[in-house]
Amino acid sequence: MMPRALRSLAVAAALAAASFAANAQQVLKIAYIDPLSGPFANVGEAGLKQFQYLADQVNQKNLAGGVKFEVVGFDNKTSPQESLNVLKKVIDSGIRYIMQGNGSSVAIALSDAVQKHNERNPGKELVYLNYAAVDPVLTNEKCHFHHFRFDANSDMKMEALTTFLAQDKNIKKVYLINQNYSFGQAVTKAAKADLARKRPDIQIVGDDLHPLGQVKDFAPYVAKIKASGADTVITGNWGTDMTLLVKAAKDAGLNVNFYTYYGGGLGSVAAMGDSAIGKVKQITEWHANVPTKDTDRMVNEFKKKNPDLDYYYGRAGTLMFMLAQAVKQAKSTEPNAVAKALSGMKMETELGQVEMRAADHQMIQPLYISTLQKQASKGGPKEVKYDADNSGLGFATDARIEAYVSAQPTSCNMKKP
Repeated sequence: MMPRALRSLAVAAALAAASFAANAQQVLKIAYIDPLSGPFANVGEAGLKQFQYLADQVNQKNLAGGVKFEVVGFDNKTSPQESLNVLKKVIDSGIRYIMQGNGSSVAIALSDAVQKHNERNPGKELVYLNYAAVDPVLTNEKCHFHHFRFDANSDMKMEALTTFLAQDKNIKKVYLINQNYSFGQAVTKAAKADLARKRPDIQIVGDDLHPLGQVKDFAPYVAKIKASGADTVITGNWGTDMTLLVKAAKDAGLNVNFYTYYGGGLGSVAAMGDSAIGKVKQITEWHANVPTKDTDRMVNEFKKKNPDLDYYYGRAGTLMFMLAQAVKQAKSTEPNAVAKALSGMKMETELGQVEMRAADHQMIQPLYISTLQKQASKGGPKEVKYDADNSGLGFATDARIEAYVSAQPTSCNMKKP
């Protein structure tokens, strides 16, 4: 007969195995809270399709230890208040993981709400996976344990962008144009500080903040840029605000270089056309013409399923695969257990090691500067294998900025459960 102690251990082990076996049959639902209507609907819908494709990748490869991922779309109309209404519906539906990226004003509202919910409802915590909202406050004074940012914050991007820009001695006059909310304001602030530190000889000849998603015609702004004598524009604009800005620049024959955060965003490249060749640069964690093997496969697979869309967010793969690794490591879908596994996690990717920094839950990763060129098949550089927006134009890498260059100190004082 088995001794009592051994029987107890055997029973405990059986229960644990049964628990994980049951868990392995679970579906981990992730609420995707982003614009699916309104002026930024095209951006939100494209992101939703990419994350749903990546959930299929996780499931097909059994990356989460048998747990299936499902990404469910919720329309927030790019509104902080609507996002909070949606969050209530998500909580009521039993979903405990949320994902959002478009708009730092939305992100701040959601992050605050998630933190308050978690403090008031121990045992029913939510995890917030931020894939694109880059206001630095989210991993500084507003950081908390259940928020994870997989994109470089705007200060990190500006550090990388200005490190590269500062090497070009032909740049003398810079114009800043950004959306008038927390993110756009952060871009403007960082650009001024970084340029003053690295190239004090450069003049800031204009600084415009415009309403988010409300400007229908950027011609008056472009006229101001032209009149300023600027040779370079720095902008964090995204979505229709990026597309309409470059369209107006093209129509006005504005001959400047654009240093952008989202020049490769949906619709922007097609809107710019050939006039942007060699002039529009972007700062990203990846782009389609960075030579990789598995990501290359996914770019092609996604395009076959979505002919009108591009596989745009390299960090989306990092998010989904890292989350799957955390679930597998935790042997649980319980948010606190998964969050503990994610915090400080390092993962090898095709671009090198990335780290979810434990101090503030900010992703630390290499960044790329790239310039718009003709696609190789259209007579452009051979490295421009893929175009954007089916335009015949794609991005070619100018420089890889290593993670240690862009990494910033944090003021985060995180309380851990």
